[in-house]
Amino acid sequence: MSSVSFIDHLLNGAEVEWKNLGHVISLEKGKQLNKEHLSKNGLYPAYNGGTAPSGYTDIYNYNEDKIIVSQGGASAGYVNFVTSKFYANAHCYVVLPNSEVVENRYVYHFLKLNQERLTSKQHGAGIPALRTSEILEIQIPIPCPENPKKSLEIQAEVVRILDAFTSLNDELTAELAGRKKQYIFYRDQLLSFKDVEVQWKTLDELGEFIRGKRFTKADYVEDGISVIHYGEIYTRYGVYATNAISQVRKEMASSLRYAEPGDVVLTDVGETIEDVGKAVAWLGDEKVAIHDHSYAFRHSMNPKFVSYCMQTSSFVVEKAKYVASTKVHTLLIRGFAKMSIPVPYPNDIERSLAVQAQIVDILDKFDTMINSSSEGLPREIALRQMQYEYYRDLLFSFSKQKEEGA
Repeated sequence: MSSVSFIDHLLNGAEVEWKNLGHVISLEKGKQLNKEHLSKNGLYPAYNGGTAPSGYTDIYNYNEDKIIVSQGGASAGYVNFVTSKFYANAHCYVVLPNSEVVENRYVYHFLKLNQERLTSKQHGAGIPALRTSEILEIQIPIPCPENPKKSLEIQAEVVRILDAFTSLNDELTAELAGRKKQYIFYRDQLLSFKDVEVQWKTLDELGEFIRGKRFTKADYVEDGISVIHYGEIYTRYGVYATNAISQVRKEMASSLRYAEPGDVVLTDVGETIEDVGKAVAWLGDEKVAIHDHSYAFRHSMNPKFVSYCMQTSSFVVEKAKYVASTKVHTLLIRGFAKMSIPVPYPNDIERSLAVQAQIVDILDKFDTMINSSSEGLPREIALRQMQYEYYRDLLFSFSKQKEEGA
């Protein structure tokens, strides 16, 4: 697809006008949903501040086919499109386009284009949030502003092309979801130890928890001290990590607390029960600083084995007992420390570590299959996403080219 020829064909000589998004949409904030209305078996998804539903409920406050933007938490600024009836909770913005001026999915694709910009505008040292002005003041290109019918036809053509890419990705994502269910089943079976000598020991029997120290995004630098931010644990890290994503100023070294190689780092705050207490085994060559909403669990077991144990379905269910739910979910670490994980052959350390390593090897293969960015379905999805983003950027560039040449 040629950028200039296709865009010129779409416009056919028409003008393009940049308008503040606030001129063509209304923005509503969701309403607080009492936690007693949330369950796993509700009819409708409930969206709060994350990238996925925070739970399900039998009531809804919005009909299907709506754009939502996360308002609070580490994912503030994330853009989603909900195809079913749903409940918008207090940390969720709902975008309502003026259908006489802009096409619903046109606005969605444009906001997806600006998602990184939105997430970079989070404010607040504690729980990040996104101001309404950061959304409403984004300028969106409106082709043929003097001819609404023609404008909507052009927008619909842009949507048709981009939706074709997202549809393919949705099919691949659905297949990946099926593979993940298989993985969860086998992981939970392996770590139940029904046919192996095992003793379940509490975490405080097996090690100790070291809480991190505060740092903010204002402290981030390109070259500095490696750090793990609590929000990255459930958004950007998997079961283990060998390299840190972020770094902070070197002069902060003495004020920070660190996870040592082999520690398991977990977050004590999150937007869902699954997020809070999410664990990542730190396997880097050197220590890494951790945020004060994180703990380093120091122990003598296989770190990836511990991390896998902390992600089993039974562990997550048990963990919910030690989570305090207010505006966000907070892990009560003293209670969490009483939770148990299996220790195979507890009286034979060498044999125990060998069994742990065998299980890790099996689960690593599953994990690579469903999470690796360089193999299988995840790679295919990543390539299709890159293709979608390329054409999305191209299709929304027509307005800039036309405006600059006017």
